[in-house]
Amino acid sequence: MKQKKDREVAGLQSLVAVARGDEPADLLLRNGQVVDVFTGEVRRANVVLKDGLIAGVGFGYEKARKVLDISGQFLAPGFIDGHIHIESSLLPVHEFARLALVHGTTTVVADPHEIANVLGIKGVKYMLKASKGLPLDVFLMVPSCVPSTDMETSGARLSQTDISRLLKLDRILGLAEMMNFPGVIFGDETVLGKIVAAKRAGRMVDGHAPAVVGQWLQAYAGAGIESDHECTGRDEATQKLRSGMRLMVREGSAARNLAGLLPVINDFNLRRCCFVTDDKHPEELLRDGHMDAILRKAVSQGMNPVAAIQMVTLNPAEYFGLRRRGAVAPGWRADLVVLNNLQRFRVIRVLKAGKPVVRDGKVLIRLPAMRDRNVTGTIKPGRLMLNRFAMKAEGDMCRVIRLVPDQIVTEQRFTRPTIVRGYVKADPERDLLKLAVLERHKGTGRTGLGLVSGFGLKQGALGTTVAHDSHNMIIIGTNDEDMLVAAKELKRIGGGYVAVARGRVAARLRLPIAGLMSNRKAETVVSDLNRLLAKARIWGSRLANPFIALSFLALPVIPELKLTDRGLVDVGKFKLVNFFCTE
Repeated sequence: MKQKKDREVAGLQSLVAVARGDEPADLLLRNGQVVDVFTGEVRRANVVLKDGLIAGVGFGYEKARKVLDISGQFLAPGFIDGHIHIESSLLPVHEFARLALVHGTTTVVADPHEIANVLGIKGVKYMLKASKGLPLDVFLMVPSCVPSTDMETSGARLSQTDISRLLKLDRILGLAEMMNFPGVIFGDETVLGKIVAAKRAGRMVDGHAPAVVGQWLQAYAGAGIESDHECTGRDEATQKLRSGMRLMVREGSAARNLAGLLPVINDFNLRRCCFVTDDKHPEELLRDGHMDAILRKAVSQGMNPVAAIQMVTLNPAEYFGLRRRGAVAPGWRADLVVLNNLQRFRVIRVLKAGKPVVRDGKVLIRLPAMRDRNVTGTIKPGRLMLNRFAMKAEGDMCRVIRLVPDQIVTEQRFTRPTIVRGYVKADPERDLLKLAVLERHKGTGRTGLGLVSGFGLKQGALGTTVAHDSHNMIIIGTNDEDMLVAAKELKRIGGGYVAVARGRVAARLRLPIAGLMSNRKAETVVSDLNRLLAKARIWGSRLANPFIALSFLALPVIPELKLTDRGLVDVGKFKLVNFFCTE
């Protein structure tokens, strides 16, 4: 122990000697415009680095083994995404890391909720192993709701005991988004037990409470929930800030809330807010970027650039207890990004722990890939027959799920279904498509059926094994035959996306890792995805990415009406409801 302490003391002595100007730094960043997230200043200064830390910021530093002149460029802390599901990128972890790094992200806090719903503890540990040794720091939160409710069938369950064990692992920061807000509010013993487990471990608890306000919010926040990323309206966001919660302003691929929530942020509450992505799809990561894309949008809408940078650096670092990370200051981690300006936020260089890892859009070091057969072969939907898609007519009026553009919330509508020979049929002319969720983990053969509007599809079927939260097989279609072909193809390829028309598979994207992630490069994944989206557009889809919308239609904790393998869920009432009704 004394030897270890001596090494630490020697390292600290060296750091302060560099800070005094008595010893040479490992690297001198000369003449950059330093973004100071403590004071709001942007000032010209030299920055010297030693042993992965910032030794000093200011002028007078000239001694260094290597000098990098960044005159006219801006030096900011590396960006932090405080809430993301890496699985939503569809990419293997090392490929996600590559795209995040080239856009200035040096740290993410991920919720492996998706793979945990398929593989349980094994899935969480896989994400830890797959992210080990990367120049992107990946911290995890333990999924709190596996499954999210008892109204769906997941591939695994995480008990309070499981959560307590996972909370002890390295790089685990706390309990991830508590989606079962009714369970919290009404005092469910099992749900509250998970929160208590996190508190006993001295860890934080993230929230997930869409549209929860008033006394329900008081109960939810009072139980120890510390953040929320589900706000869509200003009043809701204000109430959550007043309740002591951190506001995570989400701007991802599935839900975009920045424009609506930016007016809520002011000089008083800024330090309680951060930007997050939640879900980020690969085509957007390649085309638009990651946290840098959020910064561009925030500044274009009038936000002060340094305030925006603070929301993706210091604010999330302090919330998650990532000490001495998220600022350009002496003794802080040398996770740094060099930018061309504070409007476009083009990333020129990235340094991780003082080492150059990105230059001009290229990663400079090899990123290790994780291979694990234990996370493949997860598609087990049981016997696939045409009758699994048959819906007998048992009434005159039915419930319909209606999409809300650019949101993951849906609306509940009532209509007269199209009935042919005693069975409910899809009716593309009325924009009524059949929706099916097939249990794919245990081979039970269970199938939930319903109707959805808002896709605009005129022919064929689209299917995926990415279906939040339990990730069963979900398929929309204009006819049962194409839906069956889609289901069979998803099973054959081990999970992914498919597009089928006239009985033939027109395009596919293989996602063999838990039926959620590819094992290929991002460019290949996006190429396959673009072929799928092109087919959907040709077939009449009005959505930019119908697979994103499809993947959230089975999520029974986001209002208003959803479908699981067990049937339709009225989220407001938090119960299963019949397809046919008397309303």
